[in-house]
Amino acid sequence: MSWRDHLPSVRGKLLFDEPLAPFTWLRVGGAAEVLFLPADAQDLGDFLVQFPDDVPVTLLGVGSNVIIRDGGISGLVIRLAGRAFSSIEIVEDHKLVVGTGALDAQVARAAAKAGIAGLEFYAGIPGSIGGALMMNAGCYGWETRDVLVSAWGCDRTGEPRIWALDDFGYSYRHSAVPDGMIFTQAVFQGRPDDPAAITARIDEITARRETTQPIREKTGGSTFKNPPGHSAWKLVDEAGWRGKPFSASGKEGGSAMFSPLHANFLINTGEATAADLEGLGEAVRSDVKARTGVELEWEIKRIGRA
Repeated sequence: MSWRDHLPSVRGKLLFDEPLAPFTWLRVGGAAEVLFLPADAQDLGDFLVQFPDDVPVTLLGVGSNVIIRDGGISGLVIRLAGRAFSSIEIVEDHKLVVGTGALDAQVARAAAKAGIAGLEFYAGIPGSIGGALMMNAGCYGWETRDVLVSAWGCDRTGEPRIWALDDFGYSYRHSAVPDGMIFTQAVFQGRPDDPAAITARIDEITARRETTQPIREKTGGSTFKNPPGHSAWKLVDEAGWRGKPFSASGKEGGSAMFSPLHANFLINTGEATAADLEGLGEAVRSDVKARTGVELEWEIKRIGRA
């Protein structure tokens, strides 16, 4: 008997051996042993309360900043999708209550429409609010910690939890949130401003992103964090990896590449595997370290079995 034969009942969906590549922006990766799409936060909590504590649980957002390895993911994968997890509500004092499945750019636009400034930077970040919370996502001089008030959800056991800003222990592209915490909603604080002026700033960010990042390719967010005193893209570029095809098997003309448009963005130009993309990243890290002594740190998460 397998743990999969004794799963709690749900109002959402339980999918077995479900391919995960379609759920990621890079379009690579193996299958989930079980994929759970909860109907809402109550469904999620009720399920986890009854779920075996010896089976690993992995949370997957919109897949914008992740490489799922080709062997797939053991145990349970939870994906917060659908209307129940993507709501955006404007409340008093220029605050927003946002579902963690909402796209960052959608939150920026909703704030602008309501005349709430301060969240424009989210228009330049691929992904969802859940991912932004976990990694203190930011760009153009702003970070999640600059606007977050609090967040809530549940832990691995289904126990409800509320986190204040200070609890996150934020630093550059990092939080102190332990594995197993699943956030379902967050509160953000903005400031009043003219909706047209906010929208103009968002349009400027969007235009800048379209001209400097390969947003129409199979890609994700930034591959490497910026090391202190350096720009990751510049280190990749100076090492000669911009636009250079790579295959983990060593074949000519591989489909993994650092974008010619932005040298810190991995792209899948055709049928690259997760091994190709991760192998390229590791080859670049090794090359940059040998040339400069600088160690590039992954910003894209790599999860699952090789």
